[in-house]
Amino acid sequence: VVVSLSPLRRMATAASLSLKPPATFFCGGGNRPSSAGISVARFCQGERFHESIVRLSASTVLFIGLSLRVCSPASARLPPPVIVSHSVTENEIDSEAVAGEEENHVALNEDEERRLEADFEAYKAKVYSLTVPLKIVALRGSVPPSWIKEFISAQGKRVRLKTRFRANLEEIFNDLSKPSGKGKKGSDSTAAADMISIGDSWLSFAIKEKLIEPMKGIEDQDWYKSLSDKWKIYLRRNYAGEKAPDGETWAVPYRWGSMVIAYKKSKFQQYKLAPIEDWEDLWRPELAGRISMVNSPREVVGAVLKYMGASYNTTDLDSQVAGGKIAVEENLASLMKQIRLFDSNNYLKAFNVGDVWVTVGWSSDVIPVAKRMSNVTVIVPKSGATLWADLWAIPAVPDSGKDAEKIGGRVRGPSPLIHQWIEFCLQPARSLPFTREVIPGASPSALDGPLVEEPEEAKKSRAKLDTNLVSGVPLPEILSKCEFLEPLPAASLVEYRLLIDSVKKQSQGTGLVEKLQDIVSFWVRGFRTKLHSQMKQKNT
Repeated sequence: VVVSLSPLRRMATAASLSLKPPATFFCGGGNRPSSAGISVARFCQGERFHESIVRLSASTVLFIGLSLRVCSPASARLPPPVIVSHSVTENEIDSEAVAGEEENHVALNEDEERRLEADFEAYKAKVYSLTVPLKIVALRGSVPPSWIKEFISAQGKRVRLKTRFRANLEEIFNDLSKPSGKGKKGSDSTAAADMISIGDSWLSFAIKEKLIEPMKGIEDQDWYKSLSDKWKIYLRRNYAGEKAPDGETWAVPYRWGSMVIAYKKSKFQQYKLAPIEDWEDLWRPELAGRISMVNSPREVVGAVLKYMGASYNTTDLDSQVAGGKIAVEENLASLMKQIRLFDSNNYLKAFNVGDVWVTVGWSSDVIPVAKRMSNVTVIVPKSGATLWADLWAIPAVPDSGKDAEKIGGRVRGPSPLIHQWIEFCLQPARSLPFTREVIPGASPSALDGPLVEEPEEAKKSRAKLDTNLVSGVPLPEILSKCEFLEPLPAASLVEYRLLIDSVKKQSQGTGLVEKLQDIVSFWVRGFRTKLHSQMKQKNT
């Protein structure tokens, strides 16, 4: 029987016929014995049921067709097919007619084409659920501003990058350590970020306290394959924060540098003093009371160990150092008499405006200050120094859904864009801000690879700093003697603390009141210098 249908009804019939089950499905199957009358009745009943299916299919096709026209971005660029009227039997489809439908299209006029093109461009500009967020909390001054712009440009409008900067690593760490139970932190908190900056000296403690989580499934990532073995070995830790060859990778470097010694070349020339070249120069009598240094036990004791020809990561002072613990204690006591100020926050202020001629600190702090001053030389001691690194890490999220909600996000893990961000930061082109000295430090690839050459024009236009660093990197013969501060066993840490306490008791040195007076004096002198400079500018 040939049924004449409207074009839309024929489309529904064709669609339903391709999915139509056999008659036995409607009639109860052919295995049960039945009379002809009952069979006919069931067949008629099945036909009525099939007609209902056809009507339902027609409505479905109409609804889907309209939905595709409105919702599908591809349909905005493709003209609709022409439906050719023809007859279709119940059990067969006219393949030639269907082929004709696929080949015949109505060309859109120019106005319609432009309208659809404009609609599609407007669609692409909108932010839908396909937009992927990436939240980053970073140390201020450690990430070149160009990185942010270039990453957004590379990813397009589908990325929603949100960056927050903190004044120092301690602030990031303290924010990360806050218990999640104390109210709602909000989506801007450090714990809600996808990636955070963390110093390598904080890494072991962050792992032990479960503040960060390991990076899973990174072996197949291109950035991991290109990372040098030195970084992989250093950053592979067990869940106690100890170095372990079979441990997890907990962080990825994006910047590194070293401890440096800076001295006022003008003062040294005025008093005809020999330039500083190594740690042993800090013990020179003429520099007593003229030195400021960071207040870090590992760095202070480490300077003594390097002076004695030992390693920063010495675990047993008696067996690994010539003269043992007694010799280390004596040299530490004599060094502390040389140092005017141990203060990680004010050691550079003392160097800038006070009677301090020499300062010892991290290159990321010292180099920007040295550039603003005149006649300052910055060197990495020729016997080597400690290396520091700024790392990207993933904050740990509580397993409980309620705890995860309290921190304002990251319920289902970090953003899928973290690997794109890491790979972007490790690309050779990203090292240019370091080689151009826009940001102090060096790219991770520079630890044991060739540096990206800077154009000669850029070198000439930049004020040259008197230093033995080359594009932020120590000379190869010095770099080979430098070390990262590795986590020490608990017994060694106790020995270090007892050593420092013993020296403090033996040599009181400058008391607390005198230290505070020094700090206030440095602040006052700095204020006076700034005020005098402003008044001079007004008068001119």
